[in-house]
Amino acid sequence: MINIQFPPPDFRIQATNGQEMIFDPFRKKYVVLTPEEWVRQNFLNYLVKSLEYPGALMSIEKEMHLGELRKRCDIVIYSREAVPWMIVECKEMGVPLGMPVLEQIVRYNMALPVPYLVITNGSNTWCCKLNAEAGNWVFENALPKYPDVDAPPA
Repeated sequence: MINIQFPPPDFRIQATNGQEMIFDPFRKKYVVLTPEEWVRQNFLNYLVKSLEYPGALMSIEKEMHLGELRKRCDIVIYSREAVPWMIVECKEMGVPLGMPVLEQIVRYNMALPVPYLVITNGSNTWCCKLNAEAGNWVFENALPKYPDVDAPPA
């Protein structure tokens, strides 16, 4: 498990028709402030401000196809060569991170292969790196810094 110190939030929040909305700078619009969205926005804020991931190379709620099913990845981060590099699945606080969540993101990886998978509920975060030679996933003790990234495996 990875310990994350989130930067202080500087979000724009407003009420619209009785619903709290938060401005998502990546999607460039206000979205409903659900518990999962709160985790997503804090995690994005951490990636950009603390780890210096380039926001321009992130896709939020990226649609993909798993056979006949249409699914959405919470966050997809691309390499500088515009190749998918990391998938992040966000759950609301209190949702335990376990096999069902890990299996969900591994299924996403079948449609969108990446070398890193991350799951977070804001309190707990797990990161797995693909060991291409052994064909398995290895849990990491920290999220990789974006500038240290090699090109993803082909």
